[in-house]
Amino acid sequence: MIESRFACGCGGGYRARMNKLTLPVSIALAVALAACAPSTETPDPVAEAQAEAAAAAAAAAAEDVSVPADQFMMRLAEHCGQAFAGRVVTNDPASPEPDAFEGQALVMHVRGCDDPTRELQVPFHVGDNHSRTWLLTRTDDGLRLKHDHRLEDGSDDPVTMYGGDTVGEGTSQRQEFPVDRESIELFQREGLDVSITNVWAMEIEPGQRFVYELSRPVSDANPEGRLFQVEFDLTQPVEAPPTPWGY
Repeated sequence: MIESRFACGCGGGYRARMNKLTLPVSIALAVALAACAPSTETPDPVAEAQAEAAAAAAAAAAEDVSVPADQFMMRLAEHCGQAFAGRVVTNDPASPEPDAFEGQALVMHVRGCDDPTRELQVPFHVGDNHSRTWLLTRTDDGLRLKHDHRLEDGSDDPVTMYGGDTVGEGTSQRQEFPVDRESIELFQREGLDVSITNVWAMEIEPGQRFVYELSRPVSDANPEGRLFQVEFDLTQPVEAPPTPWGY
């Protein structure tokens, strides 16, 4: 996120080679994703029980993976196909500009799960604005977060595909993404110098909550610093929102 109009974004074109997971882990995740596939039929108690068991198996498999980046991807992938409502829990200091989130329904949707151990797409919908998608990709050294911003006609926003790579191993629950050089150059070209020290973070507690975070350290450009957090309730899936713009 830069300022509120660009909060939270996913797109392709970022190749990453991930460490291979063990076969049991891959199987458990595949079973869980298959069980989570949408259905228009009357709910089947047996099928629901099987889905719960598959999700539990995927969660257990995630614990067997030793690399935090892989654990984090697995935990988020447990929610593939599901959407969740969120709320702003921290916005300090508040922007003097009109708040794009105030009074809007905030919904994240875990999708783009064709190869969830390598890439996940998480659109972030703000009311009727479907321009933002987060792209989470496995790299050789960790994870990469990019924000894909689109205009309503599907074309790229002038400020898009910004983000950064993890620099530490993080944990299975939290990963941090300091702004990368490419994004700094983009921000400077677009007159967004306030964003050149951005650090994004994501936290997940499967079945409980997911947090998207933007922070900026105190500096000459940001004398008050910045902390913005949106928390999503993973205990209550909601109706899936429309397809994000450009997808």
